[in-house]
Order: sequence, then C-alpha cells, then structure tokens
Amino acid sequence: MNFLAHAYLSFGQEEILVGNMAADFVKGKELLRYQGNVKTGILLHREIDSFTDSHPLVRAGQSYLRPKFRHYSTVITDIFFDYFLGKNWAHFSSVPLEIFVNQTYEILDRHLEELPARFGEMFYWMKSQNWLYQYREISGIQKSLSGLSRRTVFDSKMDEAPEVLLEKEAEFEVIFFAFFAELETFARQKLFELQRIHGHH
Repeated sequence: MNFLAHAYLSFGQEEILVGNMAADFVKGKELLRYQGNVKTGILLHREIDSFTDSHPLVRAGQSYLRPKFRHYSTVITDIFFDYFLGKNWAHFSSVPLEIFVNQTYEILDRHLEELPARFGEMFYWMKSQNWLYQYREISGIQKSLSGLSRRTVFDSKMDEAPEVLLEKEAEFEVIFFAFFAELETFARQKLFELQRIHGHH
C-alpha cells in the first residue's frame, strides 16, 4: 500500500499514523528506538504490506503490469490503489479528503523530530507537493511514478504505467474495491491484536 492508504488505515489514532507512515524508513534495530503506539504503527504497516503483497486479487492486478514493468509492478499497484482510494474517498470517509490530508500533515509535522531524517526529507516533498491529495487524479500519480522512475537505477518505465491504468481502469477499480474491503477488515483486526499484545489502546 502507498501513503494515503497507510494514513487511512491508521483509523484516526495519531501515534499509529506516525508509525504507519514512517515505517519504511525504520530499518532493523532502529525499531527498538520506538515505544507504544508509534511502534505498533510501524508493526501494523508491515502487516498491511505482507497482506497486500501475498493477496490473490493484488496479484491479479499485477498480472496486467508484469509483462512490461516486471518487479516494479508491486510499487505501481500500490500507487494505483491510492488513486482509487483518493478518487472514491467519500465512499470510505465522511471527512473530506482535503481536511484528512491536512490533518495528516499536521500530525506528522508534530512528530518529525522523533522520526528518521530520511523520512523528514521525503516528507518535505510530500507536503510541499501535496502528494496525498494529488493521488486522486491521474496527473498526480503520473508525477509520482515519473519521480520514482527517475530514481531507479534501471529503466523501470514506471512513468508509462498511467497509460495501462487508463486502458484497464475498470478492471483495476473492481480489484481495488474487492481487495480494499478485505484489507480494511484485516488491518482493524491486526491493530486490535497488536495493541492487546503491547498493552496500548
């Protein structure tokens, strides 16, 4: 899953959101620096990613992409799913997307000092270019995928992925709705389990 989905799947809990959003920047023993719900948010992020990567519906979506984009298909489907979440936001939340996004930035701003510097560098661009709000449009994910494409060592062709989305949008949308319903149920249950294990609510 990509950033908007991880923010949404923090279920309105501030410290869970912080850990969930920063998790990819917390490597190995760095996890030991974090306590409470921030740590739980990092662990939740990893559970969400594992569930997503192994899910048959996600693999079905990636089958459209794999011939051209190979192992980059995983990154592309994550960004496609943020597009569908942003585009259909009112289906999932009564809080308008723009308000939710601004609240997310404010929370992360408050916690930046306790997060890895690499996250802070990325967050500067996320906030200044308003990635979370831009994902709802094809042009927004085009920028995101073009940026990723420039940063890959090999020719990933990720900047061409929105063409596949336009061509197969209906198929991807069906996959997204079916998958995301399962993911949300899984994430809620997993968060409950993690908080019970670690004694935080």
